[in-house]
Amino acid sequence: MRIFDPHIHMTSRTTDDYEAMYEAGVRAVVEPAFWLGQPRTSPASFVDYFDSLLGWEPFRAAQYGIAHHCTIALNPKEANDPRCTPVLDLLPRYLVKDNVVAVGEIGYDSMTPAEDTALATQLQLAADHELPALVHTPHRDKLAGLRRTLDVVRESELPLERVLIDHLNETTVKEAKDAGCWLGFSVYPDTKMDEDRMVAILHTHGLEKVLVNSAADWGKSDPLKTRKVGDAMLDAGFSDDDVDQVLWRNPVAFYGLSGRLALDVTDTDVTDTHEGNSILRGGA
Repeated sequence: MRIFDPHIHMTSRTTDDYEAMYEAGVRAVVEPAFWLGQPRTSPASFVDYFDSLLGWEPFRAAQYGIAHHCTIALNPKEANDPRCTPVLDLLPRYLVKDNVVAVGEIGYDSMTPAEDTALATQLQLAADHELPALVHTPHRDKLAGLRRTLDVVRESELPLERVLIDHLNETTVKEAKDAGCWLGFSVYPDTKMDEDRMVAILHTHGLEKVLVNSAADWGKSDPLKTRKVGDAMLDAGFSDDDVDQVLWRNPVAFYGLSGRLALDVTDTDVTDTHEGNSILRGGA
């Protein structure tokens, strides 16, 4: 089983996770820029974070045989902080980078006017840079958040078919599908979706344009949830080809819209050390 996790925050994970993911079949990931848990206080902290998504994290992933790409954006939660909104002016310098395969995570957290502005601005940046967009739907009032999101996308220059609506569930999937968007589902141990609910959605709504992710981060999450969904699909009667479509070909097709997806990984000997350290160091 080959797996592409299209939404996982490896900055918050350990090298043990990389090893376990590779063993489970994960060969590619996309890491969206997101909120780190504690509010950032200046745009400079975003610069260091974005640089790590483009430099250090792909280097670390490659040591475990996994291709790493990222999406870059001002996330919805921090879009409400005036200390962070100047990040919008920094984004164009990052959106031209080869390893950036979408603008994201953008969307809504609390559905404020500041989030409206950030979403519209970043959808325009995606259109200008010919990139798709990864859109976060809010954890509260999900259906209202989805509808508001779709309204803003329809007013933008970015076509709906270049938008991945993430964190969907049973209440939002039909409207997102009817709109022509790509459909993202985050599978968690306790919240969001679980494997059985995911399989039920696949039975009801089909496999087309569906992406399944772990969205693993600092909180209680599981970077092996993609594999567990694949196993649950097989147990429910889906074929190996069905699993490959959902867990590999669909994310490849969506992020391939960027024209930048590169899935080959340079072999690196992880048994090497650097001055006694257990993980290799990248260049300056």
